[in-house]
Amino acid sequence: MKLVAGLAVLWLWVAEAVENCPSVCKCSQKFSTEKIEVNCQKRGLENIPPQLPLDSWILKMGDNLLQDVPANILTSSPKIESVNLERNSIKLIDPQAFGGAQRLKLLNLQGNQISKLPVKGFKDLLNLRFLMLGHNQIASLKPNMFIGMKNLSDLDLPLNSLTALPPNAFKPLVALKVLDLALNRIQRISPKAFVGLEELIFLNLDNNKLKNIQAGTFGPLTGLEMLVLDNNLLSTLATSTLDGLSNLRELYVRKNEIESLPADVFRHTPKLTHVGLSGNRLHSIDGNMLANMQGLKEVYLFDNPWKCDCSINSLVHYIAQTTANHSPLRRLLCVSPEAVRDRPIHQLKSDELPC
Repeated sequence: MKLVAGLAVLWLWVAEAVENCPSVCKCSQKFSTEKIEVNCQKRGLENIPPQLPLDSWILKMGDNLLQDVPANILTSSPKIESVNLERNSIKLIDPQAFGGAQRLKLLNLQGNQISKLPVKGFKDLLNLRFLMLGHNQIASLKPNMFIGMKNLSDLDLPLNSLTALPPNAFKPLVALKVLDLALNRIQRISPKAFVGLEELIFLNLDNNKLKNIQAGTFGPLTGLEMLVLDNNLLSTLATSTLDGLSNLRELYVRKNEIESLPADVFRHTPKLTHVGLSGNRLHSIDGNMLANMQGLKEVYLFDNPWKCDCSINSLVHYIAQTTANHSPLRRLLCVSPEAVRDRPIHQLKSDELPC
């Protein structure tokens, strides 16, 4: 009798779970917990199901036909922690869309058609850790867009239409660790754009339109460990540009238009271990500057138009003496003068460098 009673209870639970699951979706329960995953991926849906199981933990709505996110989409499932809305056709997000979703930790909106974020639209997401907004059409940012997100650790905004970063753009995000702004069209960064981001560890500005960066812009980023500025239009890197980055360990400024570097450019970054300067327009560089960087492990200098005269004597000496990996040596070549054209720099001797 006990076995029959147990089976009856199990049948009733299964029936209830199926009843509460949207008919077009598939619901599954995590073993040994009451957490339910609601999978509505690739169902051709134009709307988010109005009723979800009370114990919903994950909602997957990717690859559907949603055009907007209406108000209070998660009120029927207050325990939800992860929502995936990627690769729909979402253009609008109601300011109250995520009202009451205080347990939400991950929100994926990448691959939509969002051009504008709602003011205070994420204010209820007090425990959100990951916000993915990449591959949209977001053209501008304002500080009040991120109000309330005091626990956000990862903000992904690549492949959007940003042209500038205004003052205090991310100020409410006091716990942010990772900020990805790659593949935008950013030309201007306010010197106060990164105020409030003392906890940031990784900043990616790869593939933008930056020609210069004002002194002190990175000053608030006292905890930053990795900065990526590859594929921009920077013509120089001033000492003041790196002011405040005392914990920086990796700096990548590859494929820019840098022609020269001040001898003290890394004065404010004593912990650097990796520096990428390949693909620029450098003719020479002070080898003593590199030699004085005691922790340097990797420095990438290839694909620059090196002028192998006595101006690079200190670089030749540095390469011969250092134990750091200074890029694939076979690609570190002289461009001029003609007598040493295409010679690997590490094969040169000081007496071969004309003045």
